[in-house]
Amino acid sequence: MGKVVTIDGPAASGKTSVSRELAKRLGWHWVSTGAFYRGLAYAAMKLNLDLKDEAGLSELCESPVWRVEMAETKTHVYFQDQDVTEEITQEEVGNVASRISQFPRVRARLLDGQRDCQRRTEALVAEGRDCGTVVFPQAEVKIYLTARSDSRAERRAKEQGRSAEDLKAEQKQRDHLDSTRKAAPLQIPDQAQVIDTTQMNFEQVVDAVENHVRKTITISR
Repeated sequence: MGKVVTIDGPAASGKTSVSRELAKRLGWHWVSTGAFYRGLAYAAMKLNLDLKDEAGLSELCESPVWRVEMAETKTHVYFQDQDVTEEITQEEVGNVASRISQFPRVRARLLDGQRDCQRRTEALVAEGRDCGTVVFPQAEVKIYLTARSDSRAERRAKEQGRSAEDLKAEQKQRDHLDSTRKAAPLQIPDQAQVIDTTQMNFEQVVDAVENHVRKTITISR
């Protein structure tokens, strides 16, 4: 099993871009575990499945109609052999992903695919909402990124060209769902390094994360 660094945090805390840049600097593989939930959500929406049907959604987890593939700069999601990686970033898909991630059977079905990413590489940076708590609890280094709600909404608004106020309301709902769900709720992993990114720019955050990783474990490069 390869080494793992996990980076968790709430929506728009910067974990995706920071973890991707960290993996690039370290020369490691990278995966966004949230892509599994967004991919499942996208497939369920396209197939018009009942989003309250836990049994049906858990069966869809292992359907060949969709799949997730690791890549250097993106975690790609395919639906019916079409690359839908850009489409799953939509806020609507993210909201559905939060809803269906409440189901224990869904989380259990997706867990093996997420962990398989570690089995296929010698060193992995994994980001998501439960990487350090559930997916890779034995990770060598755990990071938790956070930021004020208004700061996170402004970041996402710039990315999507939407109202920061609208996104703040949506993020508040998602944060509540993610932190109160019975199965693997969003929380700070044990022994995690917590970094508040509110007053930091992108380079400062990546530098802080990289410095902590290099101080904690031996990196070959």
